[in-house]
Amino acid sequence: MKITATEIPEVLLIEPDVFGDARGWFFESYSAQRYAELNVTFVQDNASRSPRGVLRGLHMQSPPSSQGKLVSAMVGEVYDVAVDVRIGSPTFGKYVGRYLSAETKHQMYIPPGFAHGFCVTSDEAIFVYKCTQYYDPKADLSIAFNDPAIGIPWPIEQPVLSKKDMEARPLAEIPPERLMRFGGTS
Repeated sequence: MKITATEIPEVLLIEPDVFGDARGWFFESYSAQRYAELNVTFVQDNASRSPRGVLRGLHMQSPPSSQGKLVSAMVGEVYDVAVDVRIGSPTFGKYVGRYLSAETKHQMYIPPGFAHGFCVTSDEAIFVYKCTQYYDPKADLSIAFNDPAIGIPWPIEQPVLSKKDMEARPLAEIPPERLMRFGGTS
């Protein structure tokens, strides 16, 4: 397994060891022992299935229920994004974007304090993520996927959005008390 820091060092790209032969392939998608260096405990697994053009995000949970996520595409391909929304962070409002696919089996670790979103670039995708906190509807928070101050170049022109994502506000309109502080805990 290879773990590489991205341009925002806390967001990690993970390339698992994949073993293949004429029968297909095998890899460990998660092992607590192998992922111990992330120094997190995952408590909930989520999965979604979406057709091409669906965009989900930017989502997060506010403190004290902030979530870290280990994400990957088990079927298809997505463009996955993490946005640093930690108050006081030197990379506040910056994003990391990577293509994750069933073909490469790459994963991305997104720590607490980051908003997360993805769009489907293949005919369909099954996207899975492990979370470090349970879902808390009172802490649920959405940031506009098309916030010009963040400037994410999504690779789809007409995204299919939920009502929640259509109504999400820009980062500048999110009350600071709903966001995690840089260097602090959730």
